Amino acid sequence: MPQSPHVKHAKGTSRRAQYSASTKRALLDVAQDLFTEHGYAGTSLDAIVAGARVTKGALYHHFAGKQAVFEAVFERVEHEASKAIHDQIKGEQDPWLKARAGLRAFLEVVRHPTYRRVVIQDGPGVLGYERFREQEERSTFSNVLAIVASVLTSDLDTGTLEMDEPMQRTFARIFFGAMSSAGESVSLAEDPEAASDRVEAAIGIILDGLQALTSAR
Repeated sequence: MPQSPHVKHAKGTSRRAQYSASTKRALLDVAQDLFTEHGYAGTSLDAIVAGARVTKGALYHHFAGKQAVFEAVFERVEHEASKAIHDQIKGEQDPWLKARAGLRAFLEVVRHPTYRRVVIQDGPGVLGYERFREQEERSTFSNVLAIVASVLTSDLDTGTLEMDEPMQRTFARIFFGAMSSAGESVSLAEDPEAASDRVEAAIGIILDGLQALTSAR
């Protein structure tokens, strides 16, 4: 039986959608590599379309311009960072071990060249500080860190230190702020490995102190 025009149109639309998605993915792949190597200022749209082997018209079909491409890359990098951290902590049941695993995963993420360049170095300047923080606050990455912080607060009412829910939220925000600042210092350090070791040791002292409070009776 011959296919109806409707079915043919649906298949054609699917092929076009797949091609469009493939083109967008190629643009983002190339742009991510170029932004990592040359930074936002050193990357041109001509270089992006040449690397992806598409026309500028194809790029403008998906993005309004270079900043829009950067924002898409930024969101992708944050998402990948979030997944990397989540994969490291998902199998750990003990809240304190989970917190330490999350910390180590976070410090590994911020040492990655793409994260360092796209998120830490270029993110605030390209997006603007307020929008950068807004993206950070609502990103999956920040949500994972917030979960790690909430894991810590979940046991703080079992020992000598009691926290109600508003205080737990406040602690989580302060802890996330400290992690964010520490991550930036590691990412921008001349020796990221050494800086990472110092941060892990410093936050480890804080975690040890909090754990001691929860176990005190």
